[in-house]
Amino acid sequence: MLTRLTYRIHTALEGILPEKRLYLKSDSETRFIRLRPATQLAALMGTTMFVGWTLVASSIILMDQIAAGSTRDQTERQQALYESRLNALSADRDLRAEEALRAQERFNLALDQVSDMQGELLASEDRRKELETGIDVIQDTLRRTIKERDAARDEAERMTLALAAETGSVRTGDERSRDAIATLEVLTSALGATAQQRDDMASAALLAKEQTETAQLEIEAMEARNDAIFTKLEEAVTVSMAPLDRMFRQAGLSPDALIDQVRSGYSGQGGPLSPLTLSTKGAAISPDEARANAVLQSLDRTNSYRLAAMKLPFAMPVKSAFRFTSGFGYRRDPKGAGTRMHSGTDFAASHGTPIYTTGDGVVISAGWDSGYGQAVRIRHDFGVETLYAHMSRIRVDVGQRVSRGDQIGDMGSTGRSTGTHLHYEVHQGGKPTNPMTFIKAANDVF
Repeated sequence: MLTRLTYRIHTALEGILPEKRLYLKSDSETRFIRLRPATQLAALMGTTMFVGWTLVASSIILMDQIAAGSTRDQTERQQALYESRLNALSADRDLRAEEALRAQERFNLALDQVSDMQGELLASEDRRKELETGIDVIQDTLRRTIKERDAARDEAERMTLALAAETGSVRTGDERSRDAIATLEVLTSALGATAQQRDDMASAALLAKEQTETAQLEIEAMEARNDAIFTKLEEAVTVSMAPLDRMFRQAGLSPDALIDQVRSGYSGQGGPLSPLTLSTKGAAISPDEARANAVLQSLDRTNSYRLAAMKLPFAMPVKSAFRFTSGFGYRRDPKGAGTRMHSGTDFAASHGTPIYTTGDGVVISAGWDSGYGQAVRIRHDFGVETLYAHMSRIRVDVGQRVSRGDQIGDMGSTGRSTGTHLHYEVHQGGKPTNPMTFIKAANDVF
């Protein structure tokens, strides 16, 4: 049965694919290769399958290239849109930096004006004290002159009574005449001197009155000038202190607590201004003195604000062109470790970009720090610390004191990093805080 089926298939194949012979001739002999129908069928099927597989593979590759081209175009469009947004953000940042610089210049100018006005105020107060002292001296001189005049009058009356008593005595007429003449001469001389003293005292009193009126006018003019100075000082202090107060509150800090800490740390000579009491007489202070004390207290508060602001991380750690690549908060880990807390802000720029400290402080660590790579930690006042990670080079040592704007390292990609950037953290009371809270709070001040 199987033989007959095979024979029929072979016969059918011979009708379609007859047996062929392939002759191979050489110099000495001729050979041939017999190509049976089954062999031809197998070769035909193999060729067909190879051609079909080639067509399918080519179609798949062509479709992948078309899909890849479309995805690449879409990626390029998104990248161009993202770069345009980054450029806009960079331009806005530059504008903010320029506005901060102008605000700093205005703040410094206001401080200079406040210092000049304070000098004028103290000079005016000294002048007022000198005028008051001059008036007291003139009044004392006038009172002394009046007493001397009254004493001269009493002496003239006493001499008159003595002359009358001597004239009515038991002496001879010649003696009484000589005594009367001598007494009259003495009396005339005394009365002339008294009259001269009276005229001198009257002139002195008139001069003292004129000097008093002139001094009173000068005092009134000085009070008006002091009022104008006080007004300008109060306005300048308000303009200078309001942005600083708002900056601290936006950063989540208590201005009163900061001022108390600054004053406790600067209580010796060379620290902030202390309120003064301008009254030297032990009496209640005048309204001008009260205003002066209020201005000095405001200047002391402004100076304390300035000291606190320099020691807190309100500045930008990168001054060259950069872009934000990751913010503070939970995010998908770039290394594929799921969703994790990102405790800082990332600034991406070219390799070696300078990194600056954002406030005055002391370097507490500088070196390799686990996943942070080459990192620097700085302790500021008021329980605040900052961290600068993934550096390519560190330029400070442990224990070194740094000021705002000092370069502490270069940007790199050390540690657990996917590319060149700066990882910047701010810790307040041992807990991470969004660094942008401090940076945004200082936009209108620095």
